[in-house]
Amino acid sequence: MRKTVTTMSEGEATEWPDQEGQEPLPGVPADASAGDDGDAADVADVADVADSIGLRPCLEAILLVADEPVPDILLAQIVERPTAEVAAELRALSDAYTGEQRGFDLREVAGGWRFYTRAECAPVVERFVSDGQEVRLTQAALETLAVVAYRQPVSRARVSAVRGVNCDGVMRTLVLRGLIEEAGSDTETGATLFQTTSYFLERLGLASLAALPDLAPFLPDHLDDELDSGHEPRR
Repeated sequence: MRKTVTTMSEGEATEWPDQEGQEPLPGVPADASAGDDGDAADVADVADVADSIGLRPCLEAILLVADEPVPDILLAQIVERPTAEVAAELRALSDAYTGEQRGFDLREVAGGWRFYTRAECAPVVERFVSDGQEVRLTQAALETLAVVAYRQPVSRARVSAVRGVNCDGVMRTLVLRGLIEEAGSDTETGATLFQTTSYFLERLGLASLAALPDLAPFLPDHLDDELDSGHEPRR
C-alpha cells in the first residue's frame, strides 16, 4: 500500500510506501508519528488538568508523592506555569497550612519544597511510628518462635512436630521479619536448621540466649521426654 504525505516546506504531495505494506491506522494523520502524537497529548492533558482544577491542587498532588524536596522550577515545568507564579503559590500554601493549624506544613528546604509533619505533633507521630504501625506477630508465629528459641538449632520438621501443625509458612515469615535465620544443616538428615538472630535478642531486650526465662516450670513433667528424648530444651 502507498500513502500520500504533504511536506510542509514544499507543499507537494509525495508518495511513500507504508512500513511493512500496512495501511495507516484510522484516525491517525499520515504525516505524524505516533511518538509525537503521544507527547503532544500528554502536554495537552497536563495543561487541561492545571486549567480545570487549578494550580494549587496540582502542586499538592505532586508534593504528596515526593520523597525529597522538589525545586519550584521543576514544579513549574511540570504544570507549565511561570516559576514566579508557582513559587508564590507554594508560599501561599505554606502560609495557609500554618494559619489553619494543620497537622502538616509545607517547607522550603534544600532548594525545594516538601510536606512535613508539624513539630507540635511530634509526640503522636512518634508513637504511631513506633507502636501503632508495628505489625504484631500472630499467636502461631509466637509459638513457632518460642520453639525455635528454646530448641535451636532446629529443623522445620521438628518445629512442626512440636506444634502439631505444618509450620513452613510461619517459619518463612519469621525469616523475613529477621527473627530467625538458617544455621547450617543436620548432619544426619540434611535438613536445614534454624536459630534466632541478634535482632530477636534486641527486640526482647536480652543480652544472650542464656537470659531466656526458664521454660521448665511452664511445661508438664512428661512433655520434654515425649517430644525429644535426650534433647534438653535450651533456657
